[in-house]
Amino acid sequence: MTTTAEKAELLRTLHVPGTPLIVTNVWDAVTARIVAGVPGVKALASASHAVSFAHGVEDGEGLTVDQAIAAAKLIVDATDLPVSIDFEKGYGDDAEAVEANVSRLILEAGAAGINIEDSIGAPKAPQFDLATAASRVAAARVAANKTGVPLVINARVDVLAGGGEWEDAVNRANAYLEAGADVIFFLGLGTEELVSKAISEVNGKISVIANPSAVPLKRLAALGVSRVSFGPGVLGLTLAHLSAAAEQLTALGDYPAELAFTY
Repeated sequence: MTTTAEKAELLRTLHVPGTPLIVTNVWDAVTARIVAGVPGVKALASASHAVSFAHGVEDGEGLTVDQAIAAAKLIVDATDLPVSIDFEKGYGDDAEAVEANVSRLILEAGAAGINIEDSIGAPKAPQFDLATAASRVAAARVAANKTGVPLVINARVDVLAGGGEWEDAVNRANAYLEAGADVIFFLGLGTEELVSKAISEVNGKISVIANPSAVPLKRLAALGVSRVSFGPGVLGLTLAHLSAAAEQLTALGDYPAELAFTY
């Protein structure tokens, strides 16, 4: 049995600039098992948007903290791989509450890593003031230290996605690293130039979200990115296939080959 601490240590080693950890985001036990069973997959990550939609609620902490932790545990328990949980804003009004909730996420669900974001509302603006946002990252690190689990904190910077300025985004990224983050989840890096600039100016590892309009995966690797995820795009991909199959079957069309799937 691999402990949560060992999984967290492994997850940390998988963030390598130039050889990025690719996480195809999951949202429940069955998607976790499917992705974990793919050759070469080394770790999993949830996507809060997908988890929320699977529960019939809106993203943006539509789940209660108890529901979020229970959903995380279902994913973690479905695989032996390290799992990073998208924990939104930490489900707490202040740093003390974030610390308590992250402790629960580690101890009750077995999370090896988390995403924590710096925007107050949805969409991705406005942000908490810098000191408040950094204190919430620090609270997550305190929780990890107290549990004895070297939680991998992927601190999200929403500034560019929320329409803010580059200098603010970089200042926040570096402040979050100083507060205890391991990786900066830098939203809004839509071009090679921006990716390169972030890698040059941020004093730590960079994580990005990707989709068909993003910088190609091989270029992201060559530029020195450490982690790539796809967020709710994986849910969209899955639902698009489901919708197309339902349309084909309803029209008395051919059986989709995947209908023969057994698990």
